[in-house]
Amino acid sequence: MMKLASKWTVLTLMMMLITTAGATAQGYTPVADAENQETVYINQMDIRDGQIYLSADPIEWYEGAAADKAFVEHEGNTGLDGAPDGYYIVNNSVQNDVYQVAPDASVEVQIYDHTGNIEDTDVQWNESIPLAQFEKDFAKKDVLDLSQFPYHVTLRDGKVVKIVQQFIP
Repeated sequence: MMKLASKWTVLTLMMMLITTAGATAQGYTPVADAENQETVYINQMDIRDGQIYLSADPIEWYEGAAADKAFVEHEGNTGLDGAPDGYYIVNNSVQNDVYQVAPDASVEVQIYDHTGNIEDTDVQWNESIPLAQFEKDFAKKDVLDLSQFPYHVTLRDGKVVKIVQQFIP
């Protein structure tokens, strides 16, 4: 019974966090398109022969007017004339591309678990964290599941050189 109560507490705190995060979207600016950049869901990260690899599912990320247009095209007759939250994701495949991550790849997150307590999780725009920390925290699912966010990854010579977490309004 205590486990169930604590799960409800965590769920309630997550909903509060999401509500707060939406309210703190002030200062949000879309991730700028860059050459050799893809938007993906990262499904898995692992280390092989001392190198970090990520498995990713490419997606299409839309914001603003482009999101409204994509929403209407894909959702048809919903009675809505645009994307309800100002963004829209198209994921028409279950593709799983594997990329090697450059050892010096930069990582920027928007919302991140610093302490292991959900109440300490807050939005900090483009916060840099070490790649090794991101890989370690990606495996954690108890407070903030980093696999639930889209990411913009920049590739150079076939390797990921930059990972930017997409803020979800």
